[in-house]
Amino acid sequence: MNYWQNIYSHFDPVAFYVGSFGVHWYGIMYATALLIAIVVAHWIVKKDNIPISSNMLDSYIIWVEIGVIVGARVGYILFYDSHTMYYLTHPWQIFNPFINGVYAGISGMSYHGAVIGFILASLWWAKRNKVAFLFIVDIATLAIPVGYIFGRIGNFFNQELVGRVTDVPWAIYVNDILRHPSQLYEAVIEGLLVFLVLFYFRNKKKFDGQIALMYLGLYSFGRIVAEFYRQPDIQLGFLYGTSWLTMGILISSVFLVLTIVLYFIITKNIKQKQSKKRKRSS
Repeated sequence: MNYWQNIYSHFDPVAFYVGSFGVHWYGIMYATALLIAIVVAHWIVKKDNIPISSNMLDSYIIWVEIGVIVGARVGYILFYDSHTMYYLTHPWQIFNPFINGVYAGISGMSYHGAVIGFILASLWWAKRNKVAFLFIVDIATLAIPVGYIFGRIGNFFNQELVGRVTDVPWAIYVNDILRHPSQLYEAVIEGLLVFLVLFYFRNKKKFDGQIALMYLGLYSFGRIVAEFYRQPDIQLGFLYGTSWLTMGILISSVFLVLTIVLYFIITKNIKQKQSKKRKRSS
């Protein structure tokens, strides 16, 4: 247990070097997350005999990934960054990986911004390729949670999005302070558990889009739970003078409510249509 609690002092976030360029475990895990999500999406399509070609699915994945990256970065700037106005007035700096001529990479991504980018990219692709939007997003949201597991493990390796102070036996030292390994909590709650639930219900859905709505609702609920173990973003802290409300909880709550409302609206419309059909046939 002592080794685990001091794991960061035994762990190098840089996996290896290519010349003077360090390849971080963080980047490796995010690349793995993308590849795993792609593999799972193709596996599910083949396993369930879903009527979409591999080429069509690959085309969708490419465009939706662009939407996710752009949405995640812009979302972070709008929701979390303390220099929002600077980026809005200097948009060419949003994806600039250099600081004063030195390569520093691009840091700061928002999950909820990624969701918005995902939806917009999916809508655009579906319209252009004449594929039902709700049909294609059901496939994507089945695969996303598996990739999410590796993404959060990447956060853990990168020693970011750290947990709140605690004295539980499995706590780890971060800058000499014991904290929850909240990134791993999120990997399990928002990744593994969400995937298992969606995988079970994938062939029991009553309408296209149900899996996508379930994913967003389950993720939002899981994120709210996980936020109580995660240290709030240092530049924001707790919101509105509270000792519990974080930006993650606030945005996830909005998404959760919207998901529940949409779910009930859709199911109500389906029941009304089924009722009308029964009346016509009787």
